[in-house]
Amino acid sequence: MIIIDKEIFQLFPGFKRGIIAVSDIVNGPGNERIKKLLQEEIEKRCGTNCVEHEFVKSWEEAHRKFGSNPNKYPPSIKSLLKRIQKGGGFPLINSVVALFNYISIKYLVPCGGDDVNRINGNLRLGFARGNETFIPLGSEAAENPEPGEVIYFDEETGNVMCRRWNWRNGDFTKITRDTKKIIINIDGVGSIPPASVLKARDELARLLAELCGATLKTGYIDADNQEMQINLQPAVEDQC
Repeated sequence: MIIIDKEIFQLFPGFKRGIIAVSDIVNGPGNERIKKLLQEEIEKRCGTNCVEHEFVKSWEEAHRKFGSNPNKYPPSIKSLLKRIQKGGGFPLINSVVALFNYISIKYLVPCGGDDVNRINGNLRLGFARGNETFIPLGSEAAENPEPGEVIYFDEETGNVMCRRWNWRNGDFTKITRDTKKIIINIDGVGSIPPASVLKARDELARLLAELCGATLKTGYIDADNQEMQINLQPAVEDQC
């Protein structure tokens, strides 16, 4: 189950989340079409002041609302765009992560995913108590989130998948080339309309199916529908 705590919607009534549930995928090192898509989008953003876009400002304001400094702990979309502004690219970790970056840059929305086989309970977005456990991506050192910050976490274990909503990813659910089952989130707040989130979700779903052979389904969460049941068992083929 994917659950958004009601307190999130009380503070952010316009929050919406596009979801892609992947039950099977081939996540290679990145094919040439994916590399080209990402590079073309990076080139489009180069030389533009996209960090000042209203969508990015919406995320900065959201972070301030739960007490986080977006300059010290920037939302993921701001971090991506600032790297582009400085002339930096992105290491091609694997096909899925490259497509996440492509969608984020094109639509100016945060996009990320988690390896569901590493999660024991419900996937929950809520406010931290402060006793949850977070191990940053690429690290082995555990830390705790600050009470009141927005975290995305495994409800059963208290392991955090992302701190400060979309500031830093955790290591334990990182997407690797061996990952087969993924829950992908594309989030919008403030001035970001549902149409932008849905367009980003649907393009990513199409590319994952087309370029990575993904078996998937899509969903959508907002104030009127605050949770989503997921079943990532692959379809059983008829036996002759």
